[in-house]
Amino acid sequence: MMQASALRCVLRRGLATTAAHPPHATSPHPHQQPSAASASASASASAIPLSNVEAQWSHLSSSEQTVVHQQLEELQRKDWKTLSLSEKKAAYYVAFGPHGPRASANPPGTTVKVLTGVSALVATAGLLYAGIRSIAPPPPKTITKEWEEATNERAKELKLNPITGITSEGYSGKGYVTHK
Repeated sequence: MMQASALRCVLRRGLATTAAHPPHATSPHPHQQPSAASASASASASAIPLSNVEAQWSHLSSSEQTVVHQQLEELQRKDWKTLSLSEKKAAYYVAFGPHGPRASANPPGTTVKVLTGVSALVATAGLLYAGIRSIAPPPPKTITKEWEEATNERAKELKLNPITGITSEGYSGKGYVTHK
């Protein structure tokens, strides 16, 4: 009785790294014998080699991932020096690999999509600017270079700002002219 409850406890435990696996996913059927449950778990565990877990992990079902995780837990209870290199790699990948919550937030191709979208928005803004400028009225006549030079002459006639401005002694600035 104690061994059957321990087996059910081990079979109910899901992956420690994800909460997506319900506890009933690996529990045996209530009418199933514990020996049959362990036989089915060992049969599916033997069908999943640990040599290349990295390549297979995304294609495994959640129950197969749970079986691999349990198999690796059993292997890690042994002396670490006795594990093969592929078993160590599999244990590391299952614990810390880029899956579940550590999966990449940006799938491949995201950068190209973002750059394309930003380029399209900049091009649209440029076309909108050019379109608005083409239908805008011409600038007022007071913004021409001739008008600004005439304003300078009028300021000299009226002797505006005689201390530091255009009518001061030794003034070398442009006055009201802003155009080149």
